[in-house]
Amino acid sequence: MAINEIIVPLTGGVLIGAGSLLAMCASGKIPGISGIVAKIIRPKVGDVNWRVIFIIGMILGAGVTFYFSPRFADAFELPGGRNVTAIAIAGLLVGFGTRMGGGCTSGHGVCGMGAGARDAFIYTVIFMIAGALTVLLWNLVRTGGAL
Repeated sequence: MAINEIIVPLTGGVLIGAGSLLAMCASGKIPGISGIVAKIIRPKVGDVNWRVIFIIGMILGAGVTFYFSPRFADAFELPGGRNVTAIAIAGLLVGFGTRMGGGCTSGHGVCGMGAGARDAFIYTVIFMIAGALTVLLWNLVRTGGAL
């Protein structure tokens, strides 16, 4: 295992945690991406600026990452014929689903877990199990029952 395989994900995790902490301090709310986007679509006066800055920061962060480390651009050429557009649509559907369910995977998984909230731990475990089962079922359907 190369050192970059440890440093790059660790750095990403630290940056996500730091960004979430800053957003939480600035807004007084736990930042979850589906809630952030939903409340930009239906804004309240005085509650939009930090949300827009958060989204811009995510986009700029990806741009900086691709600029300084072109190998991350390889993620857009996925092995096994996976389609990036389909993955993006799936991500949006997950966001809509979590919002409709009144939760948020990123809010619970990053800030809630970091704060030691028991309900965030339970929700995160449920999200992970649901994700694993979805992948398993999709692979079973796609391969005709063969794993």
